[in-house]
Amino acid sequence: MEKRLVTQYAMKSVDAAAENQRRIEAVFAELEASAPDNVSYLVLRLADDSFIHVSFHDHGDEVNPISSTEAFARFQEGHADRRQGDVNQQVATLVGAYITTIA
Repeated sequence: MEKRLVTQYAMKSVDAAAENQRRIEAVFAELEASAPDNVSYLVLRLADDSFIHVSFHDHGDEVNPISSTEAFARFQEGHADRRQGDVNQQVATLVGAYITTIA
């Protein structure tokens, strides 16, 4: 994969985190339906109700299959209002990976 991003942010409340999770789940449902083969995406909700997004992109100059979904646009609506503080997004280097079925 050409580009690897890790994004982390905190939420203002448990309710804000729950709403954020619902919106992220809608993004995954849309990705599942469209099944792009040039991206991998993982989101974790931590015990403190913060979130970590890890994405692997290989779409070159094509449209990003995550951020171009309608569900992602809805996810971003009001995100700053749900979030506490800034978003920390960094390009990452893959050191290694071992992946089995994730549930």
